[in-house]
Amino acid sequence: MSSTRTQVGIIGAGPSGLLLSQLLHLQGIDSVVLERRSADYVLGRVRAGVLEQGMVDMLREAQCADRMDKEGLVHEGFEITFGERRHRIDLKKHTGSTVMVYGQTEVTKDLMDAREKMGGTVIYDAENVAIEDLNSDTPKLTYQKDGQTHEVICDYIAGCDGFHGVSRKSMPEKLLKEHERVYPFGWLGILSETRPVSEELIYVNHWRGFALCSMRSMTRSRYYIQCAFDEDLEEWTDDRFWDELRVRLPDEAAETIEMGPSIEKSIAPLRSFVAEPMRHGRLFLAGDAAHIVPPTGAKGLNLAASDIYYLSRALIGFYKEGREDLIDSYSENCLRRVWKAERFSWWFTNIMHRFPEQSSFDRGCQIAELDYLCGSNAAQEAFAENYVGLPF
Repeated sequence: MSSTRTQVGIIGAGPSGLLLSQLLHLQGIDSVVLERRSADYVLGRVRAGVLEQGMVDMLREAQCADRMDKEGLVHEGFEITFGERRHRIDLKKHTGSTVMVYGQTEVTKDLMDAREKMGGTVIYDAENVAIEDLNSDTPKLTYQKDGQTHEVICDYIAGCDGFHGVSRKSMPEKLLKEHERVYPFGWLGILSETRPVSEELIYVNHWRGFALCSMRSMTRSRYYIQCAFDEDLEEWTDDRFWDELRVRLPDEAAETIEMGPSIEKSIAPLRSFVAEPMRHGRLFLAGDAAHIVPPTGAKGLNLAASDIYYLSRALIGFYKEGREDLIDSYSENCLRRVWKAERFSWWFTNIMHRFPEQSSFDRGCQIAELDYLCGSNAAQEAFAENYVGLPF
């Protein structure tokens, strides 16, 4: 068995794991990143594309934002439609901040390139990763690659390995408390090489179900429609998808939308999930390993970034100044922000989707909530504050 020593062992080479490794590297702190999938697989994940200002600032701090600043789309607002109404939420006016439309795949690629350029240790295809000696001062990670067993001895371990990863499962059962809400529908999404129907996102509340018009660039569009969580993807031809999307869109958008063959199509279930605490001894949970939000509020990737903000500061404080207070308060600091994002995502999901058990009274209250939002400056200010991202 080969053995390696590092300061911080990181499980997962998604955006959160790579961002943490990059931020630590810039402060002279050594890390090793283990990823059970190949680099191509990681880059093949098609996910979020709306970045809060806080995450944009962190990518700049990590010295990997040049392409984002050139190619990303700065959005100062977006539209909400319901019934015959079409209303724009002005983020810049209400908060002074904006969001950046830039795909998670692109964020991951930029972080991968930065780690490679700086000689970071990122090991892909690391199978059967396990956490051992967690209660000691030198916990270790073991993994298998190319038929050989390896170990990485660490000071600390960051679990950035997603909902199904090993990190959360390594927490003591008696310590961990999990909270979950599973929604009775999913999102059917397609990616197409077509011009977006609008320069800004359009969120749609329709009696047939939710829809979202998003984008990855001005030549690549991302569209979603609410569907049953157990839909058969094979039954959704491109033509059927476009027909259903157009029914749910405002007339002007439906008439001008550019349609084309999908280059990716998938169905994502919706879930709210929180695990607490997010730290046990020398193990920290970050990102999807600790929490999941429905995609309605575009908070998943951004919440992972806020975890990394707190974790990077805690580790830098420890190694640079011998501080342990930020390590001790990591879970509390993260969860305070996590629960606020969970609340916003849950609320936005509830007012925008058609629920199977929804009564006429429920529908009336839902429309009234949207009507109030679009007619109240105070409500829009609170909404915009949450959408652009609460401060760290």
